[in-house]
Amino acid sequence: MNGTGNSGNSGSNGDGRNGGNAGAAGGTGGANGTGGTGGGVGSVWEPTDAEGAALSQRWWRWADSAPEDRSPVRDRTGEHAGWNQPGDVWFLAGTYGGRVVRRCAVPAGRRLFFPVLNMQHDTKYAKTPQRLGVAEAVAAVNGVPLPLREFTAQYRGPWFTRRFSWGLWAGLAPLTPGQYVLEIKATATNGFHVDTTYHLEVTAAPTFAGRS
Repeated sequence: MNGTGNSGNSGSNGDGRNGGNAGAAGGTGGANGTGGTGGGVGSVWEPTDAEGAALSQRWWRWADSAPEDRSPVRDRTGEHAGWNQPGDVWFLAGTYGGRVVRRCAVPAGRRLFFPVLNMQHDTKYAKTPQRLGVAEAVAAVNGVPLPLREFTAQYRGPWFTRRFSWGLWAGLAPLTPGQYVLEIKATATNGFHVDTTYHLEVTAAPTFAGRS
C-alpha cells in the first residue's frame, strides 16, 4: 500500500491506511501482441468507474483479511499471492515500498486487477477521500505500458470502521497460458517509491478425461 494512510501496501502515514504500489497518471495504449517472455499479452481491461470502485473496495477487504504471516502485501517473494483469491478476478498485492520481486502462478481465464499507487484512511482522519501526489509511475506487462485508472470508494474496514480509499489501478483481460513480467515503478511526491516486478506464470485449468 502506498501513500498517506497507515497500512496497506506501500505507504506510510497519518491516521489512515495505505495500500498498493505507487501509481501513475497512466500508461498509454493497450497491451496487445507478444512479450519478451513468451506469453501473449491480451487486451487491456479497463473497468468502468462503478466496476473499479467496487473492485477497489473488494481488493482492500481482501488485503486486510490476511493474517500477517500470510499477507500478500507483506510477502516479498510471491509465496502468498494466492491467499483467499475470489473466483471472478485475480488480485495482485501492492507492497510497503522499495524493491520487491515476486513469482507466482495465475490461472488462465481470470482477469487481473491491481494497484499501482493507493491509500486508505479512516473517515475520522478526513471527511473526504485523500489522494497521493504522483511524481512518476509506470506499469507495463512484457514491456507494453498499461493505462491506469483513478478510483475512489468508501468501505467497511476491520472492526467495521468506515474508511475511504483512493488509488490508481490497472487491469488485464484474461491472459493466455505462458510467462509474463509485470513491472510497476513509481514515486509519490512525499518521497514514497515502489519498484515491483511480478514474474507471472499463467497456467491452464487441468482437464479431466471423461469415462467411456
